[in-house]
Parts: sequence; structure tokens; C-alpha cells
Amino acid sequence: MGKRYYCDYCDRSFQDTLHNRKKHLNGVQHQRSKKAWLDVFRDAAAILQEERSKQPCRKFQQTGQCVFGPSCRYSHFSENDMMALEQQIEDERWQKADPEHDKASPRPSVDEWLSRREKNRVALMVGSDLKAEEEKGAESSDVPPFLLSVPDLPPSLLPPQHRGWRGTIHNEWG
Repeated sequence: MGKRYYCDYCDRSFQDTLHNRKKHLNGVQHQRSKKAWLDVFRDAAAILQEERSKQPCRKFQQTGQCVFGPSCRYSHFSENDMMALEQQIEDERWQKADPEHDKASPRPSVDEWLSRREKNRVALMVGSDLKAEEEKGAESSDVPPFLLSVPDLPPSLLPPQHRGWRGTIHNEWG
């Protein structure tokens, strides 16, 4: 039977000969599939520039559909889509210009969690109490806020007590 060539873009396989491969790679279906795949990775600025150079598709504006789909030579973007794309480009520029000005993550990093855990372990071994602020910080970051509002949480969803799980006995389950 011989070797078979599989095209990832088109999701097809065929006998691997020079003639068949050339015919497939130069074919319209392969070219469209390859373009559709590579368009996924284009940046917003290139998309905006291309869409601005096109005239609006009248058929798409009237009916909301176009028989040519993504291969239409006219633009299917509305004014709102263009504005959203411009905003995305502006946000990307701000992030590149000032990477340290990113929004603070609401979730603590692993390093912060490990350092806080180590402090708690040392405090438990020494027998000293933690400061009230540290306890508040630990409780607020360990348990998601939406879980704190739910009454009668199962023990598996409650944060561990300062003395650990050994200090509590659960006689009733379910």
C-alpha cells in the first residue's frame, strides 16, 4: 500500500507521492484550511487593520448571514466589534508599556501561601498565638468568600483550625 500522508490542516490522508502531495498542497481546500488555522493566531492589530481596509458586507448587515463566511472579501465586523478590537489593542499596549502595573491577582501566590504556612507551623510548635491580622489574612485568602456565606458547610470545605484536624471529632457525617 505504501506510505500515507496526513494533512493536519485538512484532516485528510492520502497516498504519499510527489504528485499527490503537490496537488493537495496547492489545492483550494488546503489553502483555505491553512489560512483559517493561521488566522487564529493573528494579533488584534493585524485583524483591525485588515477589517478597516475592507468595505462592509451588505448581505451580512441585512440578514446577519453571508454565504461566503470567513472567506468573504467584505468585512463582517460591526462598529461595536471594531471598538472592542481597538480597546483590546489599547489594553495590550498598556500592558507592554508598564508590565508592573498589572492588576493584583486576588489569589495569593504559592510562595506567599508556603511562607504563611511555615509561620503557622512555627507558631504552633512554639505555642505562641498568631497576630490577629495574620489570622484574618489567612482566613480571607484560604476560603473563597462565596463559601463563607453558605451555612452548614461540610467539614471538607471548612478551613483547618489552628490546632489542626486532630482536635475535632466528627460523629455525624452526611
